[in-house]
Amino acid sequence: MSNKSKVLVIGGTGYIGKFLVEASVRSGHPTFLLIRKSTESDRNPSKYSTIRKFKSAGVSFVYGDLYDHESLVKAIKQVDVVISALGSEQASDQVKIIAAIKESGNTKRFFPSEFGNDVDRVNAVEPAKTFFGAKAQIRRIIEAEGIPYTYVSSNSFAGYFIRTISQPGGTAPPMDKINISGDGNPKIVVNKEEDIATYTIKSVDDPRTLNKILYIRPPHNTYSFNEIVSLWEKKIGKTLERIYVPEEQVLKNIQEASFPLNLMLSISHSVFIKGDHTNFEIEPSFGVEASELYPDVKYTTLDEYLDQFV
Repeated sequence: MSNKSKVLVIGGTGYIGKFLVEASVRSGHPTFLLIRKSTESDRNPSKYSTIRKFKSAGVSFVYGDLYDHESLVKAIKQVDVVISALGSEQASDQVKIIAAIKESGNTKRFFPSEFGNDVDRVNAVEPAKTFFGAKAQIRRIIEAEGIPYTYVSSNSFAGYFIRTISQPGGTAPPMDKINISGDGNPKIVVNKEEDIATYTIKSVDDPRTLNKILYIRPPHNTYSFNEIVSLWEKKIGKTLERIYVPEEQVLKNIQEASFPLNLMLSISHSVFIKGDHTNFEIEPSFGVEASELYPDVKYTTLDEYLDQFV
């Protein structure tokens, strides 16, 4: 029998959830997936393929629903660690998970759905301010209830950011010109989704990450926007026209855009102009850095990630 914690992933068929389930299985944790009966029979090709892959990997399916308290308690009682990978639109609904954890009384660690900026250290405008605020409120409730936790601040997903180098509406990295919010100098952090999941699962049984924020801020994935563009230019052997968009214009664009574009633009403002990924030091009192804790993890560098687009 494995002495590793039993892990339940809620939202495990979603974007980051899939990587978390796979990393948990790969690391030898008995892995459980909360799933609705309707999801299991979903014939959406992508979801159906994910379900089949999980089954063949030995993932245990626990039937239940976020909005069915009894089923949620029953699922949580079977495991040691609960990881939420719910989408941002359900961030506030994690109070239902918290209530079930309190009733079950056996959870060693809860990872709420974060996987982005440190929501307690942002300088965001609306609607990102409200978006981050909802996640911060979940933190406060977890702490007030005395639930053991780890918050994962993984910064930007490479699959979202690098695929277009943050060009709205793009489908590939630009080859001629590129829009850069602000002056392009604040340092940002971009991580491959598989690595985010690997680091998260590594921390599950680690006492050093208990009641801490786990920052995924590897040195080789921390660049300014200008440095990323220079890296890309070197790979393609040409110089892009850099179009710098001043903050006033970015703020105007946010105000004029409708949802969800305004949310995406306001998060970008927080990251690229305010520098909210790296404008603070990680203090031992509240956080630890993943690549320092787990130097054995061979993470994909931003330089390596870009190679696939050349």
